[in-house]
Amino acid sequence: MCGIVGNVFAAGDRTPALEVLRRMAGRLRHRGPDDEGFVVAGRGGLGLRRLSIIDLAGGRQPMTGETGRAWVVCNGEIYNHRELTEELRAAGHRFTTRSDTEVIVHGWEEYGLGVLERLEGMFAIAIWDESTRTLMLARDRAGIKPLYYALLADQLVFASELGAMLEHPAVDRALDLAGLSCYLAHEYVPAPRAILRHVRKLRAGHWLTYTDGRAKVEPYWDVAPGPARAVGAGEAVAELRRALDTVVRQHLISDVPLGVFLSGGIDSSTVAAFAARHVGRLKTFAIGFEDRSFDESARARRVARALGTEHHEETVGPRAGLELIARLPDLLDEPLGDASLLPTYLLSRFARASVTVALSGDGGDELFAGYPTYPAHRLARAYARVPALVRERVVRPLVALLPVSGGDLSLDFRLKRFVAGIGLGEVERHAAWMGSFTPAEQRELFTADTLARLPASPSYEAFHEISAPAAAATPLARLLYLDFKTYLGDGVLAKVDRASMACSLEVRVPLLDRRIVELAASLPDALKLRGFTTKYLLRRLASEFLPGDIVRRGKKGFGVPLARWFRHDLAGLLGDVLSPERLRREGLFRPHVVERLVTEHRQGRHDHRKKLYTLLAWELWAARYRPA
Repeated sequence: MCGIVGNVFAAGDRTPALEVLRRMAGRLRHRGPDDEGFVVAGRGGLGLRRLSIIDLAGGRQPMTGETGRAWVVCNGEIYNHRELTEELRAAGHRFTTRSDTEVIVHGWEEYGLGVLERLEGMFAIAIWDESTRTLMLARDRAGIKPLYYALLADQLVFASELGAMLEHPAVDRALDLAGLSCYLAHEYVPAPRAILRHVRKLRAGHWLTYTDGRAKVEPYWDVAPGPARAVGAGEAVAELRRALDTVVRQHLISDVPLGVFLSGGIDSSTVAAFAARHVGRLKTFAIGFEDRSFDESARARRVARALGTEHHEETVGPRAGLELIARLPDLLDEPLGDASLLPTYLLSRFARASVTVALSGDGGDELFAGYPTYPAHRLARAYARVPALVRERVVRPLVALLPVSGGDLSLDFRLKRFVAGIGLGEVERHAAWMGSFTPAEQRELFTADTLARLPASPSYEAFHEISAPAAAATPLARLLYLDFKTYLGDGVLAKVDRASMACSLEVRVPLLDRRIVELAASLPDALKLRGFTTKYLLRRLASEFLPGDIVRRGKKGFGVPLARWFRHDLAGLLGDVLSPERLRREGLFRPHVVERLVTEHRQGRHDHRKKLYTLLAWELWAARYRPA
């Protein structure tokens, strides 16, 4: 695992400055504390900070092939590098290391852009081919590894994180108001946008080429749903079992200590079960919380006993999470309104004391319909048939009377969000349930001046564009595709990447291997969501090795007690950061609207935890990065 940076000029009379590349890479030291490397060849320059995982002595980057015409830096892992090495050796290539990165540069020499279709792994890749004056950037299919770039008038700059981009003198801090609107809506900025106007994120499954100042971006892979296969549950379980055994075995390749995150849920438990088949004494890691409504440690212990792992557990109190809130800008290069970043960081820090690599269960919800929103959409379609008079004059008032609770995924919180989404279109309803501020709420939140400067009125149009390739699919398949293309990569995976890399820990996600993703996409809806039972197929498979109550248990998020914190422990910080005076100086948001949200939450009249955390994360980020 590494952090990569680079700079390529359009014309041949300019050369990247090594000291600038060094400064950019220096901002990524947490991603690669073990080594650094740089190359400047003509108008192109690459840099890297390295976290050594495979071929500790020989895997230094940037790396070149026999001819020396092309150089590569890679952040990630190529799990089929051994097979590719043999294939390329047979084609006449000479390898000088055991590193997985070396197959990329030889693959480029042999196949050009076609090498991307052969790589199985998580990666952000940069290749500078001096002979053709071409820079090639590529990102893995699921978007596990990040990659930012700025296409400027005379050059292209790229880096693994936004903070490193800002070390380049040509990259300015102009705020992208459309990106801010997207952040308020979804709690993250969907690719290809970034929070800064002149910076973009390369989309998952895409490549970019830059030659003589001309840039081209194209997809090399997609998982748009087609007709489902006619396959029964028994056959599908057998297929998934075989695929997971192969994939997890490949994800265990490492020259450093390795373990598995274990939450006690279906996804991480399944990954741990298959990993335990190939590791003599598998290490598993979990954290517990003193707040019982958020604590999952007992279930993780039960799974660890069932699998016979060497289990490590740490219990944290509220102080650990509270102290991290103020440090959010240290962990995030771009604002992210997902508070589960905090426990993810604590778990990563705890695991890093024992291992350098950890496998996680991320991706199972988006592939096998694990989120409660999926059955909620079915319920919403049935509820829409209830007479409008009953919905508006009976159900909605009764739900509004439910007392506000601070518990994790409490009944009142879920019911109120459910009712708020009724009457919206499918995409709008899904975005409203998953995000924070609806377009109407943004129009109330933004000042008149900010609204006038927005390129377009707040909307969910970006989600409609992203889900368009799945327009002909079933309702469930469309939602799964949308979440895979947005929330998974720009939300969940960004959170895991930043939290783990802040601790110099590599996290691998076997469930997001291409082979698992394509298998899941080919299955009928009933093997994912059967009635109102989520992750049906995964539960069938997990019943072979997990206790029955763990298999039957519903989705439990990796949350923190924000609702209570904002009324008590964090009330002071919230009041300071979202003070009317501060908001008035910034001029983006109407102070009285934010003050109303804070007051209603503090008095227990409404649960505004998501909105308040989204605003708090933004303000803390903006105070550090000072966008113009």
